[in-house]
Amino acid sequence: MSESCQGLGGRIGWLLKRRPGPGREFLAALVVIAVCLVWRAVSGSMEADAKPPQAAGATSGRVAAPTGTGAASAAPADRVMAMVNTAEITEPQLAAECLSRHGNAVLEALVNREIISQACGRKGITITPQDVDAEIDAMAKRFSVPRDKWISLIEQERGISPRQYSEDIVWPMLALRRLAHAGIEPTAEEVQQSFENQFGEAVKARIIVARSRKEAEELRIKALTAPDDFGALARQHSVDVGSASANGWVQPIRRHSGDAGFEAAVFSLRLGDISPVVQVADQFIIVKCEDRLPAADTKLDDVRPRLLEDLRERKSRTASGEVFRGLQDESTVENVMNDATKSAASPGVAARVNAQPIAIAAVQATCVERHGSDVLEILITRQLIEQALAREKRTVTKVEIDAEISRAAESMGFRKPDGSVDVAAWFDRVTREQKIPMRHYIEDIVQPTVALKQLVGKVPVTQEDLDKAFEATFGPRAKCRIVVMDSQRRAQEVWQLARQNPTPERIGDLAEQYSVDPTSRTLRGEVPPIQRHGGQPALERQAFSLKPGELSGIVQIADRFMVVLCEGYTDAAQVKFAEVRDELYDDIHEKKQRIEMSRYFSHLRESAAIDNFLAGTSQSPTQSSAGGPGQSPGARSMSGPDAMLPTATPLPASLEAEANQSRAGSRKGSPGQSGLPGQSGVRPASLDAPVQ
Repeated sequence: MSESCQGLGGRIGWLLKRRPGPGREFLAALVVIAVCLVWRAVSGSMEADAKPPQAAGATSGRVAAPTGTGAASAAPADRVMAMVNTAEITEPQLAAECLSRHGNAVLEALVNREIISQACGRKGITITPQDVDAEIDAMAKRFSVPRDKWISLIEQERGISPRQYSEDIVWPMLALRRLAHAGIEPTAEEVQQSFENQFGEAVKARIIVARSRKEAEELRIKALTAPDDFGALARQHSVDVGSASANGWVQPIRRHSGDAGFEAAVFSLRLGDISPVVQVADQFIIVKCEDRLPAADTKLDDVRPRLLEDLRERKSRTASGEVFRGLQDESTVENVMNDATKSAASPGVAARVNAQPIAIAAVQATCVERHGSDVLEILITRQLIEQALAREKRTVTKVEIDAEISRAAESMGFRKPDGSVDVAAWFDRVTREQKIPMRHYIEDIVQPTVALKQLVGKVPVTQEDLDKAFEATFGPRAKCRIVVMDSQRRAQEVWQLARQNPTPERIGDLAEQYSVDPTSRTLRGEVPPIQRHGGQPALERQAFSLKPGELSGIVQIADRFMVVLCEGYTDAAQVKFAEVRDELYDDIHEKKQRIEMSRYFSHLRESAAIDNFLAGTSQSPTQSSAGGPGQSPGARSMSGPDAMLPTATPLPASLEAEANQSRAGSRKGSPGQSGLPGQSGVRPASLDAPVQ
C-alpha cells in the first residue's frame, strides 16, 4: 500500500514544463490524437495483493459483504447509453466494446477473487464490511488524512473507484492476511532491528557510484587528493543519476536498510572520511561521511506497539503474496471465454475456478462498471467522426489506412535493411511494447487520423514558417544560467546580489540557494541552450539581447521571475536552407495539419447534440457552432441547469512519449536534443558546439 501512496503527489520542475515553439505546435498533435482516442484510462488489471468476490453497491468506500461471482447476472437491457445527434449507442454495444477492450484483465481479477473466496470458505474465514471499513479508516489514519480525503486521493491518483478500492485492494489484503496469519508475528530480533533502523544513529553522506572497480579506485584517489571536490566528482562521474544530480548527496544512511557490507563500511567512517570502494551488486561505491547523526532519545518500550504494527504490515504483505501464489498453484482454472470450442459448449460461462463457473455477464457488468465511461467516450468520438464523413460524402478506405500506418512507421524510423518501411516491426512495437491490440490501434488512432485529414484537407506552409523553423533548428543558441524565483521582491534581492559579481559561479551559488525550481537549483542555474522561436518570446528576447558575461534585468514569465546571465552563444549549424527545406516543410505541414484537425474536431464536438446517460450530461449544439449568433459552447447537467464544458481526455502516457519523438531521419534527433526539454525536431550539428 505504501507504493500506492508514494504516487500521491510528486512535483515537476517549472523549467521542465516549458514548451518551445515547435514543441508547442506539437502539443496540438497530441490534442488531436487525444480527441481521436479518448483513450481507455486503465489498460489492464490493477496490481493488488489479490482480488475479492464482488460486492453489492457501495458509496464513499463503504461496502456491503462481497458475494460470489459464479451466478449469472441478467443480460444488459437494450437501453440507450448515449445519443449523438440522432444516433443511438446502446448498452449491448457498450458492453461488447468494454468486454473486447478490458475483458481479459477483468476476468483475471474475477478469477483471483474466486480463488481467495474459496480459500476463505474452506478455512471458515469471513471478512465483513465492518472489517473493510475499519481497515480503510486505519489506513487513512496512518497517513494522517481524513477518510473521505484518503478515498478521494485514491480515486484521483490511481483511477480506482471507492467500491473497487474496497473490493479489489482492501478485502483481499485482509483475507490473505488472515490466511497467512501464522507467519506474520515479528520476532524480538526483528523488532530490535526496526528500532535501530528508525531511531538509531545515521550517517549523512555523499556517494560516487561507478560501473567498474578500476574506475571507482581512480575516482577514490582523486577524492582523497581533493576531498572538497567530492561533490563535483559525483556530479561529473557518478552513474547514479539521483545522487549525481544532487552533488552526491543521499538520504541519511541507517542500519538494517540494505546491504550489510555497505552499512558496515559506512558506519566505520569518521567525520570527513572517505571509504574504500564497496561493491554492492554490480556497482562500486565510494562514500564520504559528512556528518554523524546521533540516535534519537527514544526508548524501545515507548514505540514497540508502533513497530510491531509496521512489521506485521510488512510481513503480512510478503506472506500474503506467498499464500496467494500457493492458492493459484493449487487451483484449477479453465478459461472458457477465450476458447471458441469451450465457449460453444458452455454458453454464458467465462471461466471455471475449481469447477465453479464465472458468468460472462458478470465479466461484462464489471467491465462496464469500471471502464464504461471511458469506452463510451470512445464510441461517441467515433460516431461524431463517422457522421462528419457521411455529411461530406467521404469514406476511409483500406488503402488510406495502410498508407497512414506506413507513414507512421516511416516517421518513427522503422525501416528494413533494404531501406523499405518495416510495417511489421512497427506493428510489433505498437502491440507488444505499447500493449495496444491491433484492432484498437486501427479503430482508435489510424481511422480517426485518416478521417480528420480528409475533412481538414491541405494546410498552407508559408515562407515565414520555413524561415522561423530553419532559424530555430539551425541558428545560434544562447547559453545561459538562470535563477528562478516566485516573487518580484525576492527576485530584486537576488538580482542585487548577482550584479555585484555577475559570474557563472556566483549565479550558480545563487541558484542553489534561492531558485524555486528544483531542476535549476540542482544544476546550479544551468539550462539547455535557448533557441529563437522556441515558445518563450520574453525570455528569448532577453537572452539574445545580452552580450557574453552580461546580466539581464528581472524577466517575468507567468508567475515566475528570473535573473539571466548570458555565458555565450553556440555557432549556427553549417547547413544550407535548400538542403533541409523539404524536411522542414514536411514537419511544419504535419504539425499545422494536426492543429487544424484538432480545431475541426473541437467544432464537431461543440456543434453536436450529445446526451450521455451514463455520465448524466446533456450537451446542446451552440448557436455559434451551428452558424447562428455567437455563443459559448456548453453542456448542461441532466440533474440541474448548471452549464459545463465537455472535458478533454488527456493523451495516454503509453502514447505520449512516442508522439513526442521526432521524425526519423539523418538530421533528426531524439526528444530533448533540440535544445529545450520536450522539444523535438531536426537536431543541429552545432548544439554541442563550444561557446564563443
